[in-house]
Amino acid sequence: MFAIAPAMGKANLSASQLKLLAGKARWIFRVCEAGFPTVPTIAISRAAWDELQAERGRRDVRLRTHWVACLFKLVDKDGKPPMLVVRTSASGHNGGLMPARIGIAAPSAPEDAVDPARPLARAIKQAFESYGFSGRSWTGARQDEDRARQIVLVQAFAEGAIEQFVTRNTQTGALGPAPLAGSQLPRLPESVSALVALLDAKAGRHMNCLVSIHKGQVQFLSARAAQASAGADLEAAVDRVQRKVWTPHNAVTRVDPTRLALMLHPRLKSADGVAPIAMGLGVSPGAASGAIVFTAEDAARMRARGKHCILVVNETGPADIEGMKAATGILTARGGMSSHAGVIARITGKPCVAGVRNLSVNAGEMICHIGERELRAGDRLTIDGTDGAVYPGILPLAQPQIGGAIGKLLGWSDASRTIAVRTNAETIEAAQTALSFGAEGVGLARSEHMFFSPERMIALRRMILSEDEDARSRAIAGLVDYQTGDYSALFTAMKGLPVNVRLFDPPLHEFLPRTDEEIEETAASLGVAVRALRLRLERIAEVNPMLGHRGVRLAITYPEILQMQMQAVLAGARAASERQSEPVAVEVMVPFVSTATEVSWVRDRAMAILDNSGLNRSDRVRFSFGTMIELPRACLRAGDIASMVDFISFGTNDLTQTTFGISRDDAPTFLAAYQRKGVYERDPFVTIDEKGVGEMIEIAVARGRAANPKLKVGICGEHAGDPASLRFFAGLGIDYVSCSPYRVPVARLTLAQASA
Repeated sequence: MFAIAPAMGKANLSASQLKLLAGKARWIFRVCEAGFPTVPTIAISRAAWDELQAERGRRDVRLRTHWVACLFKLVDKDGKPPMLVVRTSASGHNGGLMPARIGIAAPSAPEDAVDPARPLARAIKQAFESYGFSGRSWTGARQDEDRARQIVLVQAFAEGAIEQFVTRNTQTGALGPAPLAGSQLPRLPESVSALVALLDAKAGRHMNCLVSIHKGQVQFLSARAAQASAGADLEAAVDRVQRKVWTPHNAVTRVDPTRLALMLHPRLKSADGVAPIAMGLGVSPGAASGAIVFTAEDAARMRARGKHCILVVNETGPADIEGMKAATGILTARGGMSSHAGVIARITGKPCVAGVRNLSVNAGEMICHIGERELRAGDRLTIDGTDGAVYPGILPLAQPQIGGAIGKLLGWSDASRTIAVRTNAETIEAAQTALSFGAEGVGLARSEHMFFSPERMIALRRMILSEDEDARSRAIAGLVDYQTGDYSALFTAMKGLPVNVRLFDPPLHEFLPRTDEEIEETAASLGVAVRALRLRLERIAEVNPMLGHRGVRLAITYPEILQMQMQAVLAGARAASERQSEPVAVEVMVPFVSTATEVSWVRDRAMAILDNSGLNRSDRVRFSFGTMIELPRACLRAGDIASMVDFISFGTNDLTQTTFGISRDDAPTFLAAYQRKGVYERDPFVTIDEKGVGEMIEIAVARGRAANPKLKVGICGEHAGDPASLRFFAGLGIDYVSCSPYRVPVARLTLAQASA
């Protein structure tokens, strides 16, 4: 029981009392402490209230005497007890809490101050009851922990008009006073500006402020945090630095990195009055509206006509990439955060909702069903890749308006960041986007993503389906030219920053024809009979391809593929080096290794190709060789592997998949239930599993560095764009992370905060 803002004098609080100041109580104390006129206020804790009631049963009065003395702290120098107001004071706003009880008469006798049958004590009792009693409280804390921190405020009733405003505009971040959403700003005295500046400096956030205005004078009543847009929070942070309220370091540490991504994409203006027809996983942020299309070809046609479309499929594969680039948004029935759809959508910056359980697609009939609702090509949908909602029709979107604030904040963040941030990119467009967001190189260029145009797919299928080495070599010869141009352009775009090229990784089956139409077209392009092609497809089919013939296994069994890729990378590096002043920094990475002998086998051949090229004797090209760590055995044998590589980079998507024994594409079917039932705290494909997968990475880093102190260590899985995962990685002594282009700002800010 103590005064926060006494009617006369100043409040002197102990350390334990200060710890109890949550929500409104904190700001009342801070404003009064700064000397601004504040409505007299006292606080009582639940422990004190419970003891008052216990004392009442014992017919004791010692604590009651102290409580009555505390109530007298609300009495001004005129000696007249004021009418009273009782308020809750929680750390966060919640609709279940008791609203303020106003106009309560002061107790006429000491016993009335604690008797629950009397108005003041009844209001206090009801306020405490509104916090809740059972299980976990509404704040998520355990009941006993939360109850110990609960307080109720008793204030003097303020004379005059009660007005509300926000300390900063919730959309622009401009310093207020600003009106509440949907209302007009009331007429306020000039002295309110001093209160706004004071509260903004003390709280460092948008605040919903309640004041009393009497005879032109302002008296502070209470305040609570107000919801603001991500852009408003960012603009406010930069403005506080410019006003010298904060230092740049304060701004870097106080902005939420998870909200930065929201500012780089369109978002829904409002979905009020429109219920979603489905909910999936928001795997790539932003909102998109458009006509439904079911094929990549139709998406490309819509884009050519300047129209927006949503590509709706059961799941995406390599053949869909051109359609995903053409579409405004992507909607899939299957898949999760690290599925093909999610990864490509984040690289290209397209909103994507995946894993919609009640969506089924019949591309042949050009229809889909969402629950009982049938939708056809051309029907309109709106998707929100931030929260996973799917809406019928076209909803209005707000376009991102960033201004210079994000650049200033990220510039400040780089001053304290010690870990480099690269990007996952294969195209010039993605690389340039990432560079505009401050990427410091390419940490993962998936070489297979360069084969997705129709003519390249034919050449690649010709190579895969060749019956012997000679036929494969002839097919490969045509691919070298394609990739040489791609690599040359990528190296040139990065202007001397490192580019990490991952050798061919996915199972070959991902690139093979599946439908009857595709098989017939492929047979015709290859000049073979349809029946012969079907037999060949059956022979190379795998039961579990993600754990089958992929990654380094392809390079060893089909050395021609390794030869082709190395030739293309080196030829591209040579071409880029001849037209730019900066040396080309090339990193070649072998994926999906499990043994040091695999790494040794590929390294020997890769270095022989490098020697034959003559580039190892040139200062125009800097070459390094490394491997991607995606399997538990590779983590455990990292010491053996590290002795023969320049770097290792963790592919956390596959490492999570192989450590847990969970398919990342099928996981959404049960992970939601696991999280709901408390079996898993978080989706391990979204936030790194520190106790399992994280420990594997720790072991690998320690053993790798012990064997090779100069070893460079990176993270290139999707977790490299997740703030919680990044904070964990920052403690491992890694050199860089690599994430999707639109996550580069998030990584820059998070890693700066981790270094602060």
